[in-house]
Amino acid sequence: MKILLLAALLALPQAAAAPQKAVPVDQEPVHKVVLQNDYVQVMHVTIPPGRHTLLHTHSHDGVAVRLSEAMVRIDVQGKAPGVAAPSRAGDVSAQAYATQPMTHVVNNVGTTAFEVVDIEILKRPEGKATEPIAPTAAENPSARVYRWALAPGASTPEHTHERPYLLIAATPMQLLMKAPDGASMEHRVVAGDLHWIDTRVTHVLANRGTEAGVLVEVELR
Repeated sequence: MKILLLAALLALPQAAAAPQKAVPVDQEPVHKVVLQNDYVQVMHVTIPPGRHTLLHTHSHDGVAVRLSEAMVRIDVQGKAPGVAAPSRAGDVSAQAYATQPMTHVVNNVGTTAFEVVDIEILKRPEGKATEPIAPTAAENPSARVYRWALAPGASTPEHTHERPYLLIAATPMQLLMKAPDGASMEHRVVAGDLHWIDTRVTHVLANRGTEAGVLVEVELR
């Protein structure tokens, strides 16, 4: 009788696994909101080795600033699994998700933690966009990204931000910020440190340390 019952159970059609429901990016557990205002929502993301995010959706124009060396695979909903690729500290990208939302899973397939600052542009400031202040490393309709790779003792050209922007340390650095009037501020930054500025600023950024570093400025258009 037990053998017949087991055979009957095995013959029953198996219920299909329910498809995973996507969540908004700010509700995905490893996306930790570290700054939010009327213009941006900034999340620090850390995925340990061998782990992955939930299926989640980006629906605002976005910028990503990588903070670590890792191997990741991105699987986009409705498409074949992605291909593993290296992520390097200081890599940047910009996405136009406001017109074409992205739903995906990020998999850490390497042996080191994957860390990234994920910036969602909630809205642009009023007024006409300004011209680029330097060659852009990435851009989308909402923001331009300037990437400054600074050797020890090197500095950026003097430049002016007319629009609100984020300053992000992609790597550790002894950072010096200097204004045209000679006023300056120097302090140690670590990967992931960030600062939101919404006033007009003219400055030079310099690396006063002994190791090369990368700074990223994300200026709203």
